Formats: sequence, C-alpha cells, structure tokens
Amino acid sequence: MANHGGEIFKSKITVYVLACWILAAFGGLMFGYDIGISGGVTGMDDFLIKFFPKVHQRKIHASENNYCKYDDQMLQLFTSSLYLAALVASFFASRACSILGRKPTIMMASVFFIAGAALSASAGQKWMLILGRILFGIGVGFGNEAVPLFLTEVAPIQHRGAVNILFQLFVTIGIFIANLVNYVTSMVHPYGWRLSLGLASVPAFILFLGSLIITESPPSLVERSKETEGKAALIKIRGVDNVDAEFEQIVAACEQSRQVKQPFKKLFKKASMPPLIIAIAMQVFQQFTGINAIMFYAPVLFQTLGFKSDASLLSSVITGLVNVGSTFVSIYAVDRVGRRVLLLQACVQMLISQLSIGFILHFHLKETGSLDKVLAAIVVVLVCTYVMSFAWSWGPLGWLIPSETFPLETRTAGFAFAVSSNMVFTFLIAQAFLSMLCHMQAYIFFFFSAWILVMGLFVVFLLPETKGVPIDLMVERVWKQHPVWKKFFKDGPNSYEMV
Repeated sequence: MANHGGEIFKSKITVYVLACWILAAFGGLMFGYDIGISGGVTGMDDFLIKFFPKVHQRKIHASENNYCKYDDQMLQLFTSSLYLAALVASFFASRACSILGRKPTIMMASVFFIAGAALSASAGQKWMLILGRILFGIGVGFGNEAVPLFLTEVAPIQHRGAVNILFQLFVTIGIFIANLVNYVTSMVHPYGWRLSLGLASVPAFILFLGSLIITESPPSLVERSKETEGKAALIKIRGVDNVDAEFEQIVAACEQSRQVKQPFKKLFKKASMPPLIIAIAMQVFQQFTGINAIMFYAPVLFQTLGFKSDASLLSSVITGLVNVGSTFVSIYAVDRVGRRVLLLQACVQMLISQLSIGFILHFHLKETGSLDKVLAAIVVVLVCTYVMSFAWSWGPLGWLIPSETFPLETRTAGFAFAVSSNMVFTFLIAQAFLSMLCHMQAYIFFFFSAWILVMGLFVVFLLPETKGVPIDLMVERVWKQHPVWKKFFKDGPNSYEMV
C-alpha cells in the first residue's frame, strides 16, 4: 500500500492471507447461489404445482402467450422478497460492522442463511417459503455489507481491486453451481426443488467455518480502540514485521473517524456527496444493465424463446460458465488498465448484445410458437457476450468502487447505502421483470439498452479513476481533482468538517 509520499508498503501474499480472502469471498458464493437457484426453481413443474398451480396451468397450455406465461406477482415475490429483507438488514449490518467488527457480521450472515435454507427446503406452505426467503435476505444483507469491506481493508493497495473482485467472482461461481444443481434436481421428482433450496446451506456453512478462521480487519480493530490487536492483525496479513508506516496511516484515519459521532449525518454533508452519489449510482446502473433479469430468469427466458425445460436449464449453465470465466478478466485487468476502461468497453459490448436480442425477438418471436433453432442459438450467443462484458465490468466494479471511495469515518454507513440501493433496485427488477416481459415483450431489451447509454455517459463525465489511490487519500487525489466533484470542496477546510 502506498503511503503519503508514494512509497509502497511492504507485504507478502501468504497462505494465511490467501485463505482469509477466499473464505470471506464465500459470502459472494452464498449470494450468487441464491440468485441462480431461484430462477431454476420457479421453472420446475413440481414446485409450481405445489405452490403456484395457476402458473403451472398457464405454462402447460401451448396456446398461452410466450411472453406472459410466468407473469404472476406471488411467483415474482418468491424471488424478490429476499431483496426487501436484505435492504432492511443492510442498515443493521452497518451498525454490526461498526460496533462488533467485520468478522462477527460475516458469521451472522452465514447463520441467517443456513436458517433460510433449512426453512425453504422443508416448506410445506407458501408462508414458510416466503419466510425462508426473508431469512436468506437478512443473510445476504449482512454478507454483502461486511465481505466487500473486509476484502478492501485487508488487501494491499496494489492488489485491492483484484482482491475485492474475488467477491464478485464467487457470486458468479455461486450462480454457475446453482444452474448445475437445478439442471440435475429438475430430474428428481417430486422434491428436486427442495434439494436446490436446501443446498444453499453448504456455502453458508463454509462461510461460517471461515468466519472462525479469518482475522478481523486492522482498520476495524483500531476503530474500536484495539490498537495492539490491530497491529498484530496487520503483521499477520502482510506477512512482514515492519508495518509501522502503514499502521500509522490506519491509526490517523481512525483518529479522524472517531471525531465523527454521527456517520449517517456526516454522510449527507456536501463534501460527502461525491462518494455517496457514485456509490448509489453504481448500484442502480448495475441493476439497470438488465443482468439480474437475465440471471434470475435465465431458464424461464430460454423457455420463453421456445427451448424445452432441460435445454433451457442447460443454456443457463452455459451462461453461468461464461460469467465465471469472464470475471477472471476483471481480476487480471482492474489494477492494470483501471476501472473506467473496463466500464466503458462493457457499455459498448452490452449495448450491441441487448439491441441485437431485441431486434431478433421483435421480428421473429411471436406471442405463440418459438424461434427457429439457428436464431435461438444466436440469442444464446448474444446473451453470453452480454454476460461476458457485465462480468468483467459493472458486476465486480459495482461493489469495488463504493468499498474504496468512502473515508473510514463514513465507510460502513456509506456502504450500507450502496448495499441497500442495490437491494432496492434488485427487488424492483425481480418483482417487475416477468410483468415487463409480458407487456413490453421484445421492447424490454430496448429499455435496458437505453439505460446502458446513460451509464456510458455517466462514466465519461462523472466517474473518476480510483486505481492505485490509497483509500484515505481519495479526497485529496480523486474528488478534489475532478472537474465536477471538486466544486463540493470549494468551501475550504470546513467543507469536510466533523459532525
């Protein structure tokens, strides 16, 4: 990590710190598994017959409108209720992160998730199913708050982007594993869906064990007046004894942080606006790429295109594999080419993919019947090129950029707003997508394309490059140098006063 003079702080990548990164990143796998599993489960006949018989009746009538056969608010609530719970939980998680630390918050995330898996897998009635989703959601809210913060705080600056992206990599692995599980369990009658939901406990259990092994992050320990433990933790994760310069920087940032008695109030001061606006915008845009519409409902979407049930699950396994592979591109490139280049390149690729899918469906997929095999294959390829570009850009950077741009005094509060914004818009997309698909038909892809244009303009004019900048120097080196955001700091030293 660089200090104020630009010197690189010494660090080694030890087996222990590698284990800390990977075990914490299982919070992402837990989240990804849930994203991937719900779409496959809602496409299973056994599940629909038990909980949503009307949807099943619509599905089996061949003359039913291709775009509308899954349009059911309760079915959408099964998927989206998790995100409402995560939205509320993220603010409690912010307090837990500040008062208890990152490590116990990660442990709490795993416990809630295990409880959600147990209840969902044993559900006999709809209310048990929804309550299980809510417990999943609390787990996601706690995990998505604590894990990216933990990864950012324990990573050396020269690897900060790559380490933080482990979270998103594990999200994509979770989605891929869920697609594979659904492909297998869809052939297990009548309780395949129970296996799919119950297996969510596996990554949560690994995260629970991981939370016992990982160290607490040094900034979290120092923030809670545990300087001795903080320095010991820093020595342990850096793999070198001489950590004095970096430790002094953490202590100085924590001293400044302690003067802030009300971080949420400080967050709404003028000088705190740039990172807050960027953090919330990144989350909103991440959802309005349309990615979760594709990932939640990939099996349903492919069935809409005329694929048979097992073929549609297989197609979503393919997109899951593309998702995982492409995230490695981001791990390699993010600390080399920077954040902005990846985001802008992806906007172009996603725009071409979405527009192409929209045109093919508009001209060739009628309300009844299906696409011919060649066009259906082209749509799968286009979905893959779209997923590919998202996976090395807006997916991982949506979590990385908010985790590295807030100063320590508002970091957990600011990141709580980022997580909750993500959950609000994930909920909206999850709740609305099937109805939008029914009413807008192919035009839904043009809707998301318009958002991708807006996102590209946002990056060009408003998103600064944060590659290689120490977290506690973001204000001086990034915000005060940016042509737009520097205006928020024109009031002199008092513009960043303590609250």
